[in-house]
Amino acid sequence: MHIHVNGEARELPDDTTVAGVLAALEVPERGVAVAVDGVVVRRAEWPAAVVGDGAHVEILTAVQGG
Repeated sequence: MHIHVNGEARELPDDTTVAGVLAALEVPERGVAVAVDGVVVRRAEWPAAVVGDGAHVEILTAVQGG
């Protein structure tokens, strides 16, 4: 399937979950928030939340500083 992650086109297997997207991109799950098509997906839902073909996924990481 074709999806966009943070504005960049990606090709992933059909029925990939949010957790699968993070694993495929080697993104650590700690300190990360994920939105699919503008809707935030709760961390508890990542293993079951399937990302559809053509979806726009935003992966946001926490940044510390002052």
